Amino acid sequence: MFPVRDLNPTRVFPFVTWTIIALNVVVWVFAWSLGPQGIDVFVSLLGLVPRRLIALDLSTPAGLWTLATPLTSMFMHGGWMHLLGNVWFLHVFGDNVEEHLGHARYVVFYVLAGLCAALTHVVLSPFGTLPLVGASGAIAGVLGAYMLRFPRAPILAWFVIGVVEVPAFVFLFVWFGYQLLMTWGSLGSMEQGGVAFAAHAGGFVAGLALERLLAPTREALIRERAERRHRLAESRARRVQEHRERRRWLDPD
Repeated sequence: MFPVRDLNPTRVFPFVTWTIIALNVVVWVFAWSLGPQGIDVFVSLLGLVPRRLIALDLSTPAGLWTLATPLTSMFMHGGWMHLLGNVWFLHVFGDNVEEHLGHARYVVFYVLAGLCAALTHVVLSPFGTLPLVGASGAIAGVLGAYMLRFPRAPILAWFVIGVVEVPAFVFLFVWFGYQLLMTWGSLGSMEQGGVAFAAHAGGFVAGLALERLLAPTREALIRERAERRHRLAESRARRVQEHRERRRWLDPD
């Protein structure tokens, strides 16, 4: 399944989410403009190489830069499809999590989820020599927080039979289960490259924990739930009205 959009309206503009999307796009466009060899150099520079991190030497400039790569790797991608898939998931799910946590806590949440995802990859592939790049670990954390906070939010998802509407917890449970299954299947061969499923799984679990750690107070959550129920009711009413309008135009007199 691939998400088309969620039906979970917000009232706060998600400028942090859009800033993260813009940073990812700008970094990739710059790397792409350098040509194939330039991209390889950029990936090697910004990517997280587990073996380098394990053998870290902070007494050298190279060692200090290696220490920063768990963060820098979040903003580099391996290709256009890699980038577009990641920013689309963040676009669909990030706005609600940002509104829920608040802008500042959302920044902290995103960075910590990405770091936890990177650490998961390093722990399971400590001798890997290929760079890990991509925002998917941090975005997986956003998905974890979304499932915990908005489990029943309707998600329009593309499936084999077309676009279907499913609760968020169903979509995200299937997504997480697939990441776990693929992580299990890739154990012992992660050093050979490919999709970093372990980072996705680690980021998702980190998102569950960080949402509990950074969530607003109980009183704020009660207000948020009431406001969200009201917004969902308004959204459903608009959809019913739009459906009736379409029927009115389609039905013969």
